[in-house]
Amino acid sequence: MSLESWAGGEIPELTRRVARRAFPKSSLAIRLRDSLGQIFDDALFAAAFPADGRPAASPGALAMVSVMQYAERLSDRQAAEAVRARIDWKYLLGLDLDDSGFDHSLLARFRARLVAHGLEERVLEAVLEAAAGQGLLRRGGRQRTDSTRVVADVRLLNRMEFVAETLRAALEALAAAAPDWLEQSLAERETDWLGRYGERVDSWHGLPDGQDRDSWLRQVGEDGFHLLTATWRPDAPDWLRRIPALQILRQVWVQQYHRGPGGVHVREGEDLPPAHQMLVSPYDTEARYGTKKTISWTGYWLHLTETCDDETPRLITDVATATAADGDSEALPGIHTRLAERKLLPTEQLVDSGYVTAGTLVSARQEHGIDLVGPARPVAGGDGLQRFGHDHFQIDDVRREAICPGGHTSVSWAATRSSRRTRVPLVQIRFDAATCRVCPLRSQCTTAGNGKWGRALTLREPAQRAALQQRRREQETDAWRDRYRRRAGIEATVCQIIHRTRARRSRYRTAAATHLGHCLAATAVNLIRIDAWQQGHRPERTRTTHLCRLLARPSK
Repeated sequence: MSLESWAGGEIPELTRRVARRAFPKSSLAIRLRDSLGQIFDDALFAAAFPADGRPAASPGALAMVSVMQYAERLSDRQAAEAVRARIDWKYLLGLDLDDSGFDHSLLARFRARLVAHGLEERVLEAVLEAAAGQGLLRRGGRQRTDSTRVVADVRLLNRMEFVAETLRAALEALAAAAPDWLEQSLAERETDWLGRYGERVDSWHGLPDGQDRDSWLRQVGEDGFHLLTATWRPDAPDWLRRIPALQILRQVWVQQYHRGPGGVHVREGEDLPPAHQMLVSPYDTEARYGTKKTISWTGYWLHLTETCDDETPRLITDVATATAADGDSEALPGIHTRLAERKLLPTEQLVDSGYVTAGTLVSARQEHGIDLVGPARPVAGGDGLQRFGHDHFQIDDVRREAICPGGHTSVSWAATRSSRRTRVPLVQIRFDAATCRVCPLRSQCTTAGNGKWGRALTLREPAQRAALQQRRREQETDAWRDRYRRRAGIEATVCQIIHRTRARRSRYRTAAATHLGHCLAATAVNLIRIDAWQQGHRPERTRTTHLCRLLARPSK
């Protein structure tokens, strides 16, 4: 499909006149067209369309429709119907009243093109540029960031359901692609293929009689290995191995099983891969299992960054989508890089404790000139009790030793690194076990001492350590708390994007498609906020209940 615009630059006079009569008090779509004009130019999406081929619908118009369907919580069919039937949408798009619009399938194909060409954020950036052109957005100032969970467009499966559904999906794909080959391969192994994998796992009602969990998992593992062995035999067609469902089956079986003496064994405990690598669904291989306090889900994190100065509307300047197994602090480098590319870096960024580490405090300041404002987490013992933290120890990096609150000197100083995922340089300091056992301050310091080593410290480099210590001191002051209080407003943005655009559950599968949905939702919220600002509505402070106001009164 080649790029060919059908959305007019000017609004037809008849459309303009009828829209004014039909909407005497205006509407969101009409006000957006009057104030911002034609926001999305077709040239923004030229990279996703070839120079020749069948003419395509205007990508600028499709982008506007995609944003508006999030603003009004419409499906693709409903959005396409709105283009055909609603006068205010025709006004927004600059269409004649008799324009028949387009088929709803174009919206899905348009999103697929954006994902395939890495243009997920182009829509958000276009609105930010339009806002900056009208003085509603500026560089510097204060911004704030927070995250919320997003449920993937897949079911939350336990381990038995997951492996069975993965094998069933592979069998289903082979039954459609190579039925004769599959029938011959399944006949080589005597097992109840139809009874075990004939129906989707959501209709599965428990274990067969006389079979426990472990034996059932091994049975499924043996069936899967039989299918994989047959697929990778020299006489099997090469193209079978390129079927996505077979590739997913192979990856899942590597993670869940291993073959050794005695046959197939189920991986347990530390033999399983880490959470950020482990697949949790055969239909969305990028979703991960996540937990926060008592909530568990399969999917992603949505990180939102918005402005929070009083002189401008609170616009979302960045959207980040991460797997549910990622930590908040891991998203900060990408957020800062994108804000720098858009020339929207703040001088002060308000975040919660999940984003604040020794590394992020230093890198935000040194690389981007951002003062990262958020509370640092206290140092707690393994039993959850507050014990002597790093601040209570005297650290001498030159002499490579540390002195504990009891006056004892460390006996070991070794360079190490964090987990194999982040690989952050660290220093591990240890104290003598015999000294810790008899120390009168042991109950306030450590429970170690019964083994080879006593109290241990794991520290960052000196600059990061100093930044973390300084933050822990200043966050105890009233001045810092007053400065940090403005961060609470980001909760309203999270609430608005979740309830207005239904962003709690992803509409699409894969991380890139989910991220595109998040960008469209954030763009819709930005347009709603720009419209409200231009009508004179200003953000209000958090509502305080009558009881809170009563209890806050000074006593007589």
